[in-house]
Amino acid sequence: MTGLVDDSGAHQGPHAKRVEHTNSWWRVMCLTGLDYFSTLGYQPAIAALAAGLVSPFATLVLVALTLFGALPVYRRVAKESFKGSGSIAMLERLLPWWAGKLFVLVLLGFAATDFMITITLSAADASAHAIANPFAPAWFEGGQVWITLVLIALLGLVFLKGFREAIRVAVVLVAVFLALNLVVVVVAIWHVIENPVVIEDWWSALFTQHGDPLLVIGVALIVFPKLALGLSGFETGVAVMPQIHGSQNDPPNDPQTRIRGARRLLTTAAVIMSAFLITSSFTTTLLIPQAEFQPGGEANGRALAYLAHEFLGEAFGTVYDVSTILILWFAGASAMAGLLNLVPRYLPKYGMAPQWARAVRPLVIVFIAIAFLITIIFEADVDAQGGAYATGVLVLITSASVAVTISARQRRQRPQFIGFGVITVVFLYTTALNIVERPDGLRIAALFILGILVISLVSRVGRSFELRAPTVAFDPVATEFIADDAERGELLFIAHEPHSESGHEYAAKDRDERRYSNIPAGARTIFLEVHPSDSSDFEEDLDVVGSSQFGYRVLRVRSGNVPNTIAAVLLAARDATGVVPTVYCEWTEGNPISNMFRYLITGVGEVAPVTREVLREAEPDLKRRPAVHVV
Repeated sequence: MTGLVDDSGAHQGPHAKRVEHTNSWWRVMCLTGLDYFSTLGYQPAIAALAAGLVSPFATLVLVALTLFGALPVYRRVAKESFKGSGSIAMLERLLPWWAGKLFVLVLLGFAATDFMITITLSAADASAHAIANPFAPAWFEGGQVWITLVLIALLGLVFLKGFREAIRVAVVLVAVFLALNLVVVVVAIWHVIENPVVIEDWWSALFTQHGDPLLVIGVALIVFPKLALGLSGFETGVAVMPQIHGSQNDPPNDPQTRIRGARRLLTTAAVIMSAFLITSSFTTTLLIPQAEFQPGGEANGRALAYLAHEFLGEAFGTVYDVSTILILWFAGASAMAGLLNLVPRYLPKYGMAPQWARAVRPLVIVFIAIAFLITIIFEADVDAQGGAYATGVLVLITSASVAVTISARQRRQRPQFIGFGVITVVFLYTTALNIVERPDGLRIAALFILGILVISLVSRVGRSFELRAPTVAFDPVATEFIADDAERGELLFIAHEPHSESGHEYAAKDRDERRYSNIPAGARTIFLEVHPSDSSDFEEDLDVVGSSQFGYRVLRVRSGNVPNTIAAVLLAARDATGVVPTVYCEWTEGNPISNMFRYLITGVGEVAPVTREVLREAEPDLKRRPAVHVV
């Protein structure tokens, strides 16, 4: 459980609680590039397999959507969610109460699909490159599954140990990988220039197959969602924002230096990737026979590696394979960092995961076990996992588009609202088409969503009687009330649910409690009022405000959970004064079962017994436990 609160920086990445060493935006770009740029290892092959001869035109559509759709969306996300929370946090703020929480849980299911399939697909493609290398030992043959499992296990060991040097390693891997890809692409383009007949052959085959240019364009528009893996790095790009250098002169709520760095990161990465997507798509389609892209073919899952071996020799091809294997394996590290950023940020805070879900190592073990299961189910097949990967990527980008569209509307920015609205429609179309054609991605995401919802429900019920206030702060007036009574040796609180907030109401409440609860006539009491807020929030920092109302002393606090808040305030008052308090409550009218369901959903219901149970679990010493008196 070491690492429950990670202050050491040993687990470098967007999930670290405190970032001790920030970096230039271009260095951080290499961290997100582990996920984004590494897709060049398999993207051209998957595109050719999915779109066939139309792949170059479908890639052009994808690049246009990248530069004029996803990039503007995430440049805005970088401005409005600069703490690394991404578009999910934007939607959480824009959609309050349970609707927002449930929507976030669904998005987390798709995000989990995206990141988990990144781990398994990248490792599977790394093993495919290892097996296909001519210098690979004979016993690698047929070992796709076990080699993938070994790579995933090594990834887990790295995160169990710590991940401090992630950015340094990422810079080296990305620089070498992009340089090798540039060599391969340039050589491939040169071969096309020397042999223009390949263009003629491709053009002739294209129109023999599809008829006329309009039909080719239509097919490209229909099949380009299958190429959506080329959009995979944007959510990771905003998740790593805390790693970027900021300026001490920037206000905390508007770090312009870091935002500019993040925008440069996103723009540069998108331009580099777009250039590689276009050139690799054209060259692999022109120079590699279509049969080689099929399952079992030499270019299946490794199109650029095929060209590296074909045109630059086995030695260079082996260097390319090693570089690809390393960056694909490290891409899994980037995805793991994303998971370790998302899950502790949301689920424990919602009360929808156990407390140990805040810790790094237990989560790593859980994620590695899930990755093992996915690898075995899909038999480490890169093509089979492509649909699930694309679904996760597209849903996240679509949710980001929705978030920035809502944000522009709330700020009454009409041109931006219209522009982002159009982008949202395009991504909705792309996502829907991808799901219709490859429903396996939705099925996998649905399993993740179902798992998260079930675990969340069970956890929320199981943690119902926990203290939910990380901090309780009393203002000066409240502190004075408590200190005055503590000097007399007793702290007596009356739990009060205000209605009309009239003097008559306070007088009647005080009279009834003194009469039926046998409070001594000369004893001083303090009214404790919990004013309801968003009941879907699980953890809340409490601010207790004291005031005088019609001659009565009143403590007021806003919270979505009444019994847990009363218990937290009582314990905080005890710790501040050393006097064990007593609270006087009334029994709640109505069916106790329906009241319990009311408590789980709205935070009110069986106040007295739940308050007593929360105190019992929080304080095992009966002599130090605040008393709950109920009539």
